[in-house]
Amino acid sequence: MITVYVPCDSAAVSVGADEVASALEAVAGDRIRLVRNGSRGMLWLEPLVEVETERGRVGYGPVTPSAVAGLVEAGMLDGADHELCVGVVEELPWLADQQRRCFARVGVTDPLSVTDYEAHGGLAGLRAALAREPADVITEVTDSGLRGRGGAGFPAGIKWKTVLDTPGETKFVCCNADEGDSGTFADRMLMEGDPFCLIEGMTIAAHAVGASEGYIYVRSEYPDAVATLRRAIDLGYEHGWLGRNILGSELTFDLFVRVGAGAYICGEETSMLESLEGKRGMVRSKPPIPAITGLFGKPTIVNNVLTLASVPTILADGAAAYAELGMERSRGTQVFQLAGNIARGGVFETAFGISLGELVNDYGGGTRSGRPVRAAQVGGPLGSYVPASQFDLPTDYEAFAEAEAMLGHGGIVVFDDTTDMSKMARFAMEFCAEESCGKCTPCRVGSVRGVEVIDRITGGEDPDGNLAVLNDLCELMTDGSLCAMGGLTPNPVRSVLTHFPEDFHANPREAT
Repeated sequence: MITVYVPCDSAAVSVGADEVASALEAVAGDRIRLVRNGSRGMLWLEPLVEVETERGRVGYGPVTPSAVAGLVEAGMLDGADHELCVGVVEELPWLADQQRRCFARVGVTDPLSVTDYEAHGGLAGLRAALAREPADVITEVTDSGLRGRGGAGFPAGIKWKTVLDTPGETKFVCCNADEGDSGTFADRMLMEGDPFCLIEGMTIAAHAVGASEGYIYVRSEYPDAVATLRRAIDLGYEHGWLGRNILGSELTFDLFVRVGAGAYICGEETSMLESLEGKRGMVRSKPPIPAITGLFGKPTIVNNVLTLASVPTILADGAAAYAELGMERSRGTQVFQLAGNIARGGVFETAFGISLGELVNDYGGGTRSGRPVRAAQVGGPLGSYVPASQFDLPTDYEAFAEAEAMLGHGGIVVFDDTTDMSKMARFAMEFCAEESCGKCTPCRVGSVRGVEVIDRITGGEDPDGNLAVLNDLCELMTDGSLCAMGGLTPNPVRSVLTHFPEDFHANPREAT
């Protein structure tokens, strides 16, 4: 029987993957074993159908339901050549050039097959962790150089050690999967394509800090990820990967999924904790930090999906192997997400240090429109706009900070030369005004005033005077905001003022 893979990832399903799978079953019938895998991350080829052959898995894409019968007749099940054939999938430069650690199994296995998971290295990290003392596990994570992939880049080992050293009978592990940044989708793809990896990472964290309970906080816009995670958790309990005496050890760890209500601010860790406690998602003042006083006032690890998904490979292969990847203080890999006006969008996991230009132009293929790239916003809606002239910038936390930009969650949104960058600056302020939790005045009021000032500038009303006001407002928001929501909103505005000042004066509108 021939094994055929059709992704069940939301991105693939949105362009017809379910219909393609149904068509394959109708046409090929008993000749095939159909496996619904995660997406390989080459989103321009979805739905991507893969056929197991002696040469490896041969891919065809993008496949439409109406094309299935013709593909089967042309010999697709034997890996025959066809205009939709892309060759052996793992030999494609997009995949062959990657250094996949978090995404090693995504697109390869059945996401809900415990057999597949163990056959492809799953649980090796957890078994290695359970054989060590908690402090030794934290040392391994610290030595690997792993930093939070949610955006802040804070060393994970330091956060874990703080939780371990804080007294308390009850401790929690919380995964923030409220992936709200524009151009980011890696968390969703991993939760849908390899949920056991996240579960394993959280269980290792629980052993390391002495936690007995964990929560995955998922944004409401990810129903498929929620369903996959809940099924994976059920399977984890059935196979002794969760609950009491995990894998025969003394560890007890219970894991639950909670769904957010659609607030961007809950991507901030303390707002997420407030929401988990059943309250309105609003930022907490710090100190105390969540590692000491977190969920329900207890010591709590808060990490994002990619941070926790990096942990199993660190424990399985050793800290040194992970730390060999990357550069300077940015060690290991980052899952970069290419979006916006991009010819080849998707996820590309590789070691830190690759240049922004390589990602956008070499692997992303430049703009989908075919026009020159003007800028890329890196790090979500609060990230700076990096002009094409700075695309030699290495993807390193400190290098980006020195360039007054940030890597954030690894989202890269591309814009061509037709984009009015003053509108993008306005959007940053407008976005903050919409999503602010309202707790602090600089964010709540400053963002509204920011929209008004930008409108006056682009409307030709005292441009020089209002530019001075805008700069003062950005400084106030940066220094006075309670959290990164208001504190980082000036970043995209300032980057536009620095790199694209002409857009504020081109074609001034009549003031209103």
